[in-house]
Amino acid sequence: MQHDLLNDALVTLRHADLDGQPHVRLAPTSKLIAEVLRIFREHQFIDEFTFVSNGRGGEYDVKLSRRINYCGVIKPRISVSHERLERYEARFLPAQDFGILVLSTNQGVVSHRDAREKKIGGRLLAYVY
Repeated sequence: MQHDLLNDALVTLRHADLDGQPHVRLAPTSKLIAEVLRIFREHQFIDEFTFVSNGRGGEYDVKLSRRINYCGVIKPRISVSHERLERYEARFLPAQDFGILVLSTNQGVVSHRDAREKKIGGRLLAYVY
């Protein structure tokens, strides 16, 4: 039984990247998974992803770029202001300016760098480096 779709998707993504697979299919899908994959693509952690309809909710076909060292979800979803983002960068990322945190904000799903530029806070969802 699956309880956290985002966690299941990121674990599948991480294991496929470690195994050296060029493509991975993520199912089941959600809009949140699509937004996190969009952030990963913007920061070149994956090459591209497409939605494939299979009659049962669909799945994402993700082309990997072999740049993911580690990725995971942040549980519980911590609420953070833009002033305190640096504290969580130090907690979840191995070095400064290495990797990204993904936040859910009132302006959509963004990386911590975009949140700092826009001076908005939100809930921490995931990290990748």
